[in-house]
Order: sequence, then structure tokens, then C-alpha cells
Amino acid sequence: MKFSKDFKRQMVPEWIEAYVDYDGLKRILREILHYNLSKKRETPLKSLEKKLSLHRTLSGLHRHTNGDVENQVTREGREIEIEFFRKLDEELNKINTFYKEQIEVVMDESTLLNKQLDALIALRLKVRSSCSNGACSPEHQGVEMGSLNSSSEVEMSEHRALEVSSNSLSGSEITDVILQGINQDDESTSVLENNTIVKSNGRPEEVGNNSTNQQGDPLEILERVKIRNTLESPLDTIKGVFKDSKHDDLCFKKDELKKVEAKLRLAFIEFYQKLRLVKQYSFMNLSALSKIMKSYEKITSRREARLYMKKIDNSYIGSSDEVNNLLERVEATFIKHFSNSNIQKGMKSLRPKTKKEKHSVTFWSGCFSGFSAALLIAVALRIETKKLMEKEGASYTVNIFPLYSIFAYIVLHLLIYAADIYFWRRFKINYPFIFGFKPGTELSYREVFLLGTGLAVLSLSCFLGNLYLDLGSTTQRYKTLTGLFPLGLVAIVMIILFCPFNIIYRSTRFFFIKSLFRCLCAPLYKVTLPDFFLADHVTSQVTAIRSLDLYICYYGLGERSQRESKCHGHGIYNVLYFAVPVIPFWLRFLQCIRRLFEEKEAMHGYSSVNYLLTIVAAIIRTICELKKGMAWMVLALVSSSVVVIVATYWDIVFDWGLLRRHSKNPYLRDKLLVPYKSVYFAAMALDVVLRIAWMQLVLEFKLHSLHRMAITTVVSCLEITRRGIWSFFRIENEHLNNVGKYRAFKSVPLPFNYDEEEEESSKDD
Repeated sequence: MKFSKDFKRQMVPEWIEAYVDYDGLKRILREILHYNLSKKRETPLKSLEKKLSLHRTLSGLHRHTNGDVENQVTREGREIEIEFFRKLDEELNKINTFYKEQIEVVMDESTLLNKQLDALIALRLKVRSSCSNGACSPEHQGVEMGSLNSSSEVEMSEHRALEVSSNSLSGSEITDVILQGINQDDESTSVLENNTIVKSNGRPEEVGNNSTNQQGDPLEILERVKIRNTLESPLDTIKGVFKDSKHDDLCFKKDELKKVEAKLRLAFIEFYQKLRLVKQYSFMNLSALSKIMKSYEKITSRREARLYMKKIDNSYIGSSDEVNNLLERVEATFIKHFSNSNIQKGMKSLRPKTKKEKHSVTFWSGCFSGFSAALLIAVALRIETKKLMEKEGASYTVNIFPLYSIFAYIVLHLLIYAADIYFWRRFKINYPFIFGFKPGTELSYREVFLLGTGLAVLSLSCFLGNLYLDLGSTTQRYKTLTGLFPLGLVAIVMIILFCPFNIIYRSTRFFFIKSLFRCLCAPLYKVTLPDFFLADHVTSQVTAIRSLDLYICYYGLGERSQRESKCHGHGIYNVLYFAVPVIPFWLRFLQCIRRLFEEKEAMHGYSSVNYLLTIVAAIIRTICELKKGMAWMVLALVSSSVVVIVATYWDIVFDWGLLRRHSKNPYLRDKLLVPYKSVYFAAMALDVVLRIAWMQLVLEFKLHSLHRMAITTVVSCLEITRRGIWSFFRIENEHLNNVGKYRAFKSVPLPFNYDEEEEESSKDD
């Protein structure tokens, strides 16, 4: 693989603008190469030029014309090289500045993690002492004593292997030291090796030598510390509402210790990943500059390349070693404090294996696609031969088709999501980071496509079997059994979804279940992007969710045997018929309210009004559908029109960040990842058209060639398609926001809050 391709592939997507402009430098080198080649072509004429020059000199006609031309050509070549080195200096300064900023960030974060680890060790000691005094229950005592078997001196000294002297190695002083050419390996930094601290002078220092006499009593730290309540669970949220946080002093309990350890463990893992990305950034940029200078030396055969490489080696990014030191210290600290000194287990947590594509996924995707196409044709032929779309079979279609259509909507959603993933990857949108997937657990578009086609085969098989057994002349005795086909299909899907075994992408299934549960519990959970992103998608599945009403009617209210439209005679069904279309928008409304109170941004308040209008429109539309009055029709038309206008504007302007009049790309935005501007204009036009198509559910135009059920299905599929288009541009806009802020890491909430931190935050307020 060429270096340029590997260089682009290894880039941190959010830092693309901070990397060396490798293509720009190569372009200037090509200009130098073309200039040198043009000079070489003129070489055979030099002997003739010398003869002409001698002849002109002897004849007294020499006008120095040839010398002027040579000077002009030489000047042009020098100007190209001057431009090259000017560009090279700009790029070196750019990566130096960015690298310094990242080093300052990780140094500050390492200081915070040191303080957090101090508090964790003190909390462990406190819990240990309470357990030794008999305050713990027997089952907790063994666990706590096992995890706290080291002495306070060992704990407090070993974690100092992570600590960096910020007084001597941070900020502008670091820059001064690097610029003066001082090697950081000569500093008195220490690395943890085999339970000893080895100093740079080669003399090991035992861990126990750094006693608590120099640091004071470690338990005194707890007097200045509170456990930070991030309101991550419903119980925490309820306590936060009815309890004054100012009087919520830290109560050290055994249950708190596990939560604190889990949070701090996650913080260390995220910090380690950040260090690895910073190191990778340094390595790739230095490699790019090295490749550029080798190409320059090969083209020009000059020694300036070696001199400039010395300049690069002496620069901040070339000589800084803080990241390597921090990586070693984090590894040692994490293995000791969070992996029970198990090196293999600790490194597995810090460095998860990269996911590899499997050929079996592609094979089975192709098989399931072929099976789905064959089954779909068989279903269509069966419906046509039995004339189920005509009046004779309309009653059967209305009652049986919604039971299976829910799976059709889910399959379509999965296929469109697979297409989104394909285009996100193609345009280098870092969707795993945006959604917060665990490294190596995100699904590729092939795997999502496999799930969609697999579900299509399963549902189409059940549907086709239902049609044959229900409508066959010799299979009437199986009619009772076929009524259980839809319920059995739901049971199979739910068993697969909640299966606790590590099969069929367990981590992704559990991530989906967790996000869905957080959506259902809104606003008791802190709202994250996966939560409101999933809630927005659920709002596009209203027709599918409404199909669940028929399952309740048929299997809960005993209407399965009749297969007739008698569900509206039940009060419970009517209540659900009103509530189901409203619930997704209500959950989204509650999420906006939660974000409004937490983030104090008016934008979330405006968004909540948008969803409130949608709720009103959905209720009026349902009443209009049941009562069929002209007044209700007008109200439904007006409310739905307002919702369409507001929602379309919100999609394009706020979710996609488009329609910027004064941007570099008129009526789009400054930065675009798709190279064709027409794609954005087409997406905006399509969003408007598909939003208006949704109005068909209100207006109910009479289309004699299509059954009402078919019209509803088509409109619902169009809405799912619109949501898929919305998803691509929504995540693209989120990615560009991260790129603009160079935000490539998750912000992990730390478990402890120091008193001085509260004082600083109050001063800032």
C-alpha cells in the first residue's frame, strides 16, 4: 500500500485538518521534478550553445542573452524550492502547535487522574477498615478484603508511577526545555517495573520507600472529597430532585466503591486511548515529513534534506517523549489497581483487538438475499392467485397483513441503516465514536445487511406458511395453528434479542436494549446522542408500533379466531390506538426537557415545542380517522401542515446545519464531506417531498388502483427512507462539529469531586 493511502487511513478523523498537508507538499515536489526534467532535455544542446557563444564573442556580437536566460531559469527553480520550504515550515509549525496543545491537555488530565486515584485508594482503605471492624456483612467482607490486600503505603506509592511533575514539565516550560534540546529521558522520571520504581539514573527504589509520612494520612483526603452525582440512573435523578445537593455529604459505603472503581477504570481506559492517538498522530506526521524529505533528496540530490530532518528531530514533536512515559505509567498503574496485577488481563482491556471482516458474513448475506427475493416472489404470487387485494379478500388482508408488516418495516430500517454505515465509512465519518460504541464491537454495513436479510427470510417464511395453511382447501384443519405463526415469530425475535449468550452480536444487542430502555425511562436518565438518535428513529416507526395493538387485540382480547375488525369494540384497544402514536413523540419531548434543564440551552426548549406540536397533530389525526368529521379533517390538516413546515425547517437548518446564506458554499455550509453539492440540494428537496407525502395519512386521497392498506404501507416505507437520509446528514453534521473542535475523545465523568474544584467552578460562575 502506498504511504499516502496509509497516511489517510491512519488519520484521526476529527484531527484531519491538523495533519501535515502531504498531498500539497508532494504536488510542489512534482513541480520541482518537472523543472529538473525540463533542464535535462536541454542538455544535448549545450555544446551547440557553447559554439554559438564563442562565435558571437569573436564577432563582437555577444549581448549576454544566453546568461540572462540561464539566470531566469535558475531563479524559477529556486522560487519553487523556496515555496516548498516555506510550505514545509508552515506544516511543521502547525503540527508542533497542535501537538503542544494535546500534550498540555493530557498533562492536565493526568494530574486529575492522580488526584482521583488518591481518593480511590483512600476510599478502599476506609472500606477495608470498616470491614475489619465488623461493619461489613460476611459476603461483602471477603470481597472487600480480597481487593484491598495491599497496605496503604504500597497503594499510595505505586500509583505515583502515573504522576508527572507538572511544575517542571508542563506548559511553556516544557516547550523551553524541548527547544533547548534537553532530552526528557534524562529527567528524574520513574517507571514501574516488578514492584519497584526504577529511576533514570539506574538505581531502583523500593515501592515502600515513598511512605505516607511525606504525604500525610491518606484517609485525610476523604475530608476534602465528595462523590460526584451525575444523575445517571432513575433513582439518582429522583434523589437529585428531592434532595439538596449542598447537604449531600459523602457517605462512604461499600456499594459506592464498585461504582467509583468502574468509573475510574473507564476514565483510565479512555485516557490511554487518547495517549495512543496522540502518539499515532506524532508518528504519522513525522513519517510523512521523513517521506517528503527523502523524496526531495532523491529529486534534487542536495544535502538540505538531512539538515532539515535534524531540525524536525529537534522540534517539539520530534523530541518530546512525554506520551511514551505516560503510556508506560498508565499501563503499570492500570494493571496494578484495576487488573489485580494481571498483565494480560490489563493489556487486553487497554488494547482491545481490532475487528476483522469475515468472509462468512458476505457469503450468508448473499444467501439470505437470494432466499428473501425468492420468498417475496412466492408471497406476491400467492396474494395474486387468491385475489387478496380485491374486495373478496380485503377483510383477510386488513387483519393479517399488519401482523407481519412490522417485520417488513424493521427489515427496511436495517437495510437503510446498513447503507448509512457504508456511506459514513466512505466519507470517513467516525460514527463509532459518535455513538459511543466499544472499540471493536461496532457492526459493519455487511453485518447489518446480514441481520436485515436474515430477519426477512424468517418473517417471509412465516408469512408464506401462514398464507398456504390459511387459504388452502385441504389445510383448513390447521387454521387454529396458523393463528400462532405471528406470535411465534415475535417470540423468536425476542428470544434472539434478549439471548444472554455471546452469539448474534451480543454487545450490539445489549447496547440497543440499553438505549431503548433509557428512551423509555426518559427523563430519568441523562440523555446521550444514541438515546435521542434512537428515539427519533422510533418516531418514524409509528405505523409499525401501532401494529402491536393488533397483537394485543388478537392474542390478549381473544379476537384471533374471528379474524375480523372487532378490535375497536374494546375500550383498552381504543386507548392504545390513541396512545401508541403519541408515545414516541412524548418520550422525545421528555428528553428535550431533560436536556433543557441540564444544559440550559434554549435550543432544546424550541425542540420540545416542535415535538409537542407533533403530539397535538397526532391526537387530532387519530380522532379524525375514527370520527370522520369535516371539522376534524380541517383541524388535522392545519395541525399536520404546521408540523410538516416546522419539522422540515428543523431537519435542514438545525439537524443538518444547511441553508447558511453566508457560507463558502451558498445555502449549504462551510464544510461538506460529500464532494457533490447537488447531493445536498437533492436531499433537502427530497426531505420536503417525503414530509409532504406523510400528509397522505391525513388527507387519505382515494387511489382506486391501490388498497388503503397498501397506501399506508408505502407512506410508512417512505417515512423510514426519509429517516435514513436524515440519519446520514445528521451524523455528518455531528462529525463536522467534532472536527471543528478537534473532539476525538469521549468525556468520561470522574467519580470524585474535590473541594478546591468546587471553589474554582464557583469562581468561574
